[in-house]
Amino acid sequence: MTSPSELIGKPLPDSGFEVRECPEKLFEYNRFLYEFVGKHWEWTDKLSWSEQQWQEYAESENLRTWVLYKSGSPAGYFELQKKPESIVELAYFGLAKPFIGQGLGGGFLSKAIEEAWYWGAKKVQVNTCSLDHPSALANYKARGFKLEHTVEKSAHS
Repeated sequence: MTSPSELIGKPLPDSGFEVRECPEKLFEYNRFLYEFVGKHWEWTDKLSWSEQQWQEYAESENLRTWVLYKSGSPAGYFELQKKPESIVELAYFGLAKPFIGQGLGGGFLSKAIEEAWYWGAKKVQVNTCSLDHPSALANYKARGFKLEHTVEKSAHS
């Protein structure tokens, strides 16, 4: 996405949901959220990280974290990572399993994209794969993302 005007926003439901940024950087909370949300989608690349690796990643100045809460309980999260040339990547985005299928994905993704633009992005990007939720790519496209690059891996890759 190369312009805020490309966002096709969708609101979150007004039924007890709230999105808040985590201004205090606590790598343990990022690790918890990664495991809590990612375990259903085979997010495994960071599971073997040391505390130092987690701290360097989650507490860096170029990473910001938001959590979706339902009545005070975490329901999902996203991380935005600022890259060179003011590209902001939606590094992680997901809902906890009990909150999937409640119509939250579009509104929560809209909030993530809005926050990326507020952070001064010149371009917002996201990467997805076949291990993500089956509706992930459709949600990204419905919010205005355009497909930029596709890689297909064989069973031997």
